[in-house]
Amino acid sequence: MFGAGGGTSAYVEAEDADLLVLWGSNARETHPIFFHHVLQGLRKGTRMYSVDPRRTSTARWADGWLGLDVGTDIALANAIGREIIHADLVNHAFVDRATTGFADYAESVEPYTLERAAQITGVDAALIEELAHAYARADRAQICWTLGITEHHNAADYVFALINLALLTGHVGRYGSGLVPLRGQNNVQGGGDMGSIPAKLPGGYDLGDDEARARFEATWGAPISPKAGMHLSQMFEAMEAGTLKALYCIGENPAESEANAAHARHLLEGLDHLVVQDIFRTATAELADVVLPAAADWCEYEGTVTNSERRVQRVRKAIEPPGQARPDTHIICAVADRLGHDWGEPTAEQVWDELRSLSLDWHHGMSYARLEEHGGLQWPCPTEDHPGTPLMHARLWAEDPAEIGTPAPFTPVEHVPPVDVLDEDFPIRLTTVRLLDAYNSGVQSGGYSSPMRRRESLRMDRDDAARLGIADGERVRVVSRRGAVEAPVALDPSLRPGLASFTPHFSEEVDTNVLTNDAWDPKSGTSEFKATAIRIEKLADAPRLATAGD
Repeated sequence: MFGAGGGTSAYVEAEDADLLVLWGSNARETHPIFFHHVLQGLRKGTRMYSVDPRRTSTARWADGWLGLDVGTDIALANAIGREIIHADLVNHAFVDRATTGFADYAESVEPYTLERAAQITGVDAALIEELAHAYARADRAQICWTLGITEHHNAADYVFALINLALLTGHVGRYGSGLVPLRGQNNVQGGGDMGSIPAKLPGGYDLGDDEARARFEATWGAPISPKAGMHLSQMFEAMEAGTLKALYCIGENPAESEANAAHARHLLEGLDHLVVQDIFRTATAELADVVLPAAADWCEYEGTVTNSERRVQRVRKAIEPPGQARPDTHIICAVADRLGHDWGEPTAEQVWDELRSLSLDWHHGMSYARLEEHGGLQWPCPTEDHPGTPLMHARLWAEDPAEIGTPAPFTPVEHVPPVDVLDEDFPIRLTTVRLLDAYNSGVQSGGYSSPMRRRESLRMDRDDAARLGIADGERVRVVSRRGAVEAPVALDPSLRPGLASFTPHFSEEVDTNVLTNDAWDPKSGTSEFKATAIRIEKLADAPRLATAGD
């Protein structure tokens, strides 16, 4: 809808917004740098709503918490849109000038009354109405989201539902208003920008863009297929079909981080050849035929990273890599050399300058010298005298239709419940969450101690535990349609009846992704980590373990 990813606004704009909606984001713990800006805004009088199944540490700062049932976000967003329309709070001037498809969108949300949305989501109708009016009436408002939105089997539709709200109210393309996807890990944005998205070239160009593709082919001296490659979920399907037989895995730990992990490991073990290039000997590396030890490029080499607000910043070498570890680019060039292509051993700046020569719209004006001078620049930055672009899509507010360019389309979407249905055998919804002091599958954060560190436990509601006769600290078996794990229970006041949570951080304690669902979104390829159906079983003679509250 708005082209390649990246937040439409700079982080600092959160300090000057009138309203922030943190949707599926516990930014207080998972994006603390961004949340510092949120806190500055709250001190200035910004109002904030949290939309999250859990009453998280972020929600405790909010003016309102919409504790919806997992997997019902589209119904909630559509109801908010319908209420904005019926209350005559639509920014008609913006909609008429800068968008298309409003009539179809209005028709699609009509069935989502406040009462129906309350029934689907579990959120009080009055609170839905309150948020709709607050968002529409605010002069400057942002919607920020993260994995709580994007780890579902229809994740792209979740995002479209939020974008529709911004278009409906004109909260995009103006300072303090925007759509802010908070990336789950450092440089996720940069990885996509460099062409790791299967349908994209570096710089965000579509593979089907003949002019851009020809420019890359001329520089690289090789033809490039216009056909999109496979994303991660499709790769695993190809392994299962026997059409993908070799895998070169760089900085990824799918043996632990993939949903339905036992099945993923089985497929990795069945490959003819597996190469892993990483800074640690991960669980995936243990399965590999060849392990290439890489430098930690953020401190052991030079380069750049790009954050959620599209800001490209320099990374500088501080220490030497240990042992045989080498920078990733040096390893890749050495592999190319063994394959008969003399790529030499270019410096990080030489690699970056090649990228700049090809990414004419986004990165061409970002020399190392300018990145140093400005402390980073936000793309698009097409020329050496361009200041970078803190605010995206301001064109949509132009009076001249020629300046507006392609209008932003509304995208009607419908509520579809999670694939993993709740029933008598699997009556509890399990969602995966993250903690402030830990990181993804724990490869980078598990090797140090922290005063905040807690052992992995099944977090569950007190009433659910009482109904099942389970005590705080008791060890239980957790079963899904894909597998089972054992874990101690920790009663958690942030959870409501029918909802439980694990983190993926400590697979050596609890192999969480043995449980999770590998149904994936056909638009984004992301698996449905957030919505697993489970049951909780008591273990005979299970010892009670001490809990943090003891």
